[in-house]
Amino acid sequence: MQLLDPKNFSEYELLDSGNYKKLERFGSIITSRPEPQAIWDCSLSEAEWNKLAHATFKKEKQHDLAGERGEWVLKNGIENNWYINYNHAGLKIRFRLGFSSFKHVGIFPEQGANWDYIYHNVSKMKSAEKRVLNLFAYTGGASLAAKAAGADILHVDSIKQVVSWARGNMEASNLTDIRWVIEDAMKFVKREAKRGKLYQGIMLDPPSYGHGAAGEKWVIEEHLKEMLTTCKEILDPKEHFFILNLYSTGFSSLVIETLLNGIYATPKNLEIGSLYLIDKFAKKLPMGNYGRFSNIG
Repeated sequence: MQLLDPKNFSEYELLDSGNYKKLERFGSIITSRPEPQAIWDCSLSEAEWNKLAHATFKKEKQHDLAGERGEWVLKNGIENNWYINYNHAGLKIRFRLGFSSFKHVGIFPEQGANWDYIYHNVSKMKSAEKRVLNLFAYTGGASLAAKAAGADILHVDSIKQVVSWARGNMEASNLTDIRWVIEDAMKFVKREAKRGKLYQGIMLDPPSYGHGAAGEKWVIEEHLKEMLTTCKEILDPKEHFFILNLYSTGFSSLVIETLLNGIYATPKNLEIGSLYLIDKFAKKLPMGNYGRFSNIG
């Protein structure tokens, strides 16, 4: 088992965590927002948090530990949109961030370790085609990493506004020609399988619950195995990489390992573990589990 943290993300810091919240720096902006896994005590005082935070997320329901719904309270002079960069080992990408009503700001910084993995694997591909598929793609960090390395990338998400956000990130990163698909991810991969399409890379980052563009229902316990089985049909057996991220606390890294070994017949170079963030006081905040493998190089 491996632990992955985004140690190369210089414009992001987890400053403190605890009491079911986290204090983060995104470029020049410091935010305070709910975090259900931070069950320990904060290291900084409440007064220090209030002094440092430019934006604080207030939960709609006080007893909702996850605090997914609510509103941001901004200090005077703080704008709703700003930009940060990710720059490591040749990968240079840029993100627009903003305050949403679901406590998110447009980026999952723990994914920096996977962006490096994507960029490295696409750069090493020998295939004439470098077709890469990003499912449940959100604002496109993985898509940007693949495109920056020269991939022909398809970005699939069911929410039009999120795809527009991702397109803006592509333009801010001085990249072009990502192909955007606003559709239910399951419906898309089933159609690709029927067409006999193959991809040299697949990234899969599903939510616990969700809905497709036409109202299709996604429940991870019911649909994940079918999704992985269908992805196997469209993953190029000759040269490929594959990444699965799961934020659902109901699935451990052992579940991911057993699923991938069973469906993909013990894939080559399989890595299983947890993503995490480490704050300035050395407290490790878990941010989900992952499985990834590659036969490239």
